[in-house]
Amino acid sequence: MNNVLVAVDSSKGSRACVEICARLFAGRSSTTVILVHVVQYGGPAAADGLVSDAELSELGQTLEGSPQLEALTAKAEAMIVTHRKFLEEHGLRDLRTVIKTGRPADEILRAAAEYKTELIIIGNTRSLINKLLMGDVARKVAHAATVPVLLAR
Repeated sequence: MNNVLVAVDSSKGSRACVEICARLFAGRSSTTVILVHVVQYGGPAAADGLVSDAELSELGQTLEGSPQLEALTAKAEAMIVTHRKFLEEHGLRDLRTVIKTGRPADEILRAAAEYKTELIIIGNTRSLINKLLMGDVARKVAHAATVPVLLAR
């Protein structure tokens, strides 16, 4: 496997993702791991498509260059560095980090296509009630992906 996308955030599911990735691909010099985090503004309603693309775009333009977006981006960068260090400590060397903004499932799928990944690893630790009420990024990615998806717990 040449390119593996690992979707990360600050959840325990993301820790499971990087742990599984390390177990599967440590020591394989031919594997590139792409760590992807999606900065989500607009809350769960935006992630689940309850906010229109136009409204989300307008919100993004409003936040562009704002202290709020800078804080979200700084938090994302710090979090992704933690995951990267873990993978480096476990022998993975060819690592890329990508931070996107938008709807998480959509952006993860776009990144998978952009980087020609052959596997997506994503966390799946939300409770059933949260999945029913708020939707589920992992489910959306698994359903729409054109490559295998490994759900980490």
